[in-house]
Amino acid sequence: MTNTTSTDIRPFTIDVAQAELDDLMERLALTRLPQPAPADDWDTGTPNAYLREAVAAWRAFDWRAAEARINAVPHFTTEVDGQPIHFIHVRSAHPGATPLLLAHTYPGSSVDYLDLIDLLVDPVAHGGRAEDAFDVVIPDAPGYGFSNPVAEPGWTTARVARAYDELMHRLGYAEYGIHGSDNGALVARELGLASPEGFLGLHVLQLFSFPSGDPAEFEHLEPQDYAGLEHMQWFQSVGGYNTMNASRPQTVAVGLSDSPIALLAYSELFNSFGNGTSLVTLEQIITEVSVNWFANAAAGMSRSYLDNARAEAEPQINAAPTGVAVFKDDFQTIKVFAERDNSNIVHWSRFEQGGHYAALEVPELVAGDIRAFFAGLR
Repeated sequence: MTNTTSTDIRPFTIDVAQAELDDLMERLALTRLPQPAPADDWDTGTPNAYLREAVAAWRAFDWRAAEARINAVPHFTTEVDGQPIHFIHVRSAHPGATPLLLAHTYPGSSVDYLDLIDLLVDPVAHGGRAEDAFDVVIPDAPGYGFSNPVAEPGWTTARVARAYDELMHRLGYAEYGIHGSDNGALVARELGLASPEGFLGLHVLQLFSFPSGDPAEFEHLEPQDYAGLEHMQWFQSVGGYNTMNASRPQTVAVGLSDSPIALLAYSELFNSFGNGTSLVTLEQIITEVSVNWFANAAAGMSRSYLDNARAEAEPQINAAPTGVAVFKDDFQTIKVFAERDNSNIVHWSRFEQGGHYAALEVPELVAGDIRAFFAGLR
């Protein structure tokens, strides 16, 4: 027997027992949908018509093929700050590759970035330059995916950022950068605030900066920013899960942990955050939801919102080099507000396709913008 310590890095393989897969199929076969809303549309939540299609698709879904695809890249586990952390780690064959953390969304996991890995690790194979190559490290945040169970309360985005910094140094990287979206963008900004030794900068799809109430802020808005304000209001209106997760996460998790179709319906953020325009496919959604179903991750994912709500952190200015990519159907980061809260925005891009889950929708555009940002820091 080999002795291991909590800081050891151990290979990991996703291997769902057949009994768990059979149980999922039985639960899906017994799905009871709610009484439909009168219009059965997206106005009040996930409609029954969509859920019937999703149940049929999930029952026909080839998990073993998805499992093999996920396992095609190297997976590992370790323990950081008392918490099990699962992560993907792929090294580039190109010398001098830049170490890069990829921080995932809610309600996603490390599989958010499967389509991004080869684009970043081997840019030459995709028409790019060897000097733009990255080593990629993709953790499941505590409570998400296979970084379960959550060992203790208090896993705020700031604590996750500190754990990711420890992970990168444990892997032997003296310097690194980060890309993040949604929850991952918040973690990325926390790393910018902490600015640990060797931190290169952050590239995000959103900076969640809102009007302060000062009328002078509006004097510098551009016409597209007013459209962005309208989108921001809509974005907040569909974000009721924030309040539910931040108040009674364990109650929310009861239904999500017992009913796979409830977990999928709750995870329909993958579509609703595109305001009906999301390019995320049903197969991608089922892959994401299957990972969190088999990991029984609903409670940990929900509790992360409560931890942040209770932290009551004071607003701070991020001074680390920051790049932003704004996608057409995503939260519209408004530069005037973002520059108020982030003093060193050195890269800003807009794209006319893609939404909140751009790494799943348009991975080539995301990879290209990540390359451009970090090339600009050299």
